[in-house]
Amino acid sequence: MTLLVLGGAGMLGRAFAGLGRSELRSLRREDFELGHSDPFELLERQRPQLVINCAAYTEVDKAEAEPERAHLVNAAAVGKLAEACQSVGSGLIHFSTDYVFDGSANVPYEPDAPKRPINVYGQTKSDGEDLALQSGAELLIVRTSWVFAPWGRNFVRTMGELLRTRPEVRVVADQVGCPTYAPDLAARALALYESNVRGVAHVTNGPPVSWYEFAVAIQEAQGSDAQIIPVPSADFPRPAPRPHYSVLSSTSGRGIGEALPDFRKHLPAALGL
Repeated sequence: MTLLVLGGAGMLGRAFAGLGRSELRSLRREDFELGHSDPFELLERQRPQLVINCAAYTEVDKAEAEPERAHLVNAAAVGKLAEACQSVGSGLIHFSTDYVFDGSANVPYEPDAPKRPINVYGQTKSDGEDLALQSGAELLIVRTSWVFAPWGRNFVRTMGELLRTRPEVRVVADQVGCPTYAPDLAARALALYESNVRGVAHVTNGPPVSWYEFAVAIQEAQGSDAQIIPVPSADFPRPAPRPHYSVLSSTSGRGIGEALPDFRKHLPAALGL
């Protein structure tokens, strides 16, 4: 199966490139920019069997100040991409987020749970899901959360650096989610699609933790002596509100294998240890 990855320079795009699929072609922003380049022209020319969209507007706080740009990339352009896939007969894997939920639950969110985003980023990702589903394309939407990898900008690498260079680090303790290792996410998303799973699926590692507990796990993997202090979200006011509980009920098994491993297994690799 011929695969075309959009957003190939990003954290998840690089994970797909690392799967070793010889029939995979990866495009960076300079090759195709979601929201500005024409997906119909690209797909008419490339004719891939499957498009994997890893491109997105991911600046959660910045989106509050520029909602039009976030909507263009995360919603309108995703709808056009899905329409182009439907037009040429290409399948589509599109990635979404736990931020489509408001965080008021106390049990993991199922894929069919009502969406109630509380920030602009989450709303644009929710709108992108809806437009993609309306396209009629052969489609798998994969929601995930708290993605990390040995490359790119992510919590594990940032926290690892802070714990190496500061005696004390304050970390939010009242937001809970599931860390997800990008290579696991890429491999499982592709396996789901190739097993004919369609619609919306949730893929995360586990177990659920707070950002504070995530930081403690990173410290344990790294062996740092820094002090980690748990604090409430109110101590770190941000332009975009965050859901306090955004644990996704992972549907990643669905007949093709066991649940993804504990995220802690991957911390040494992500930290370069």
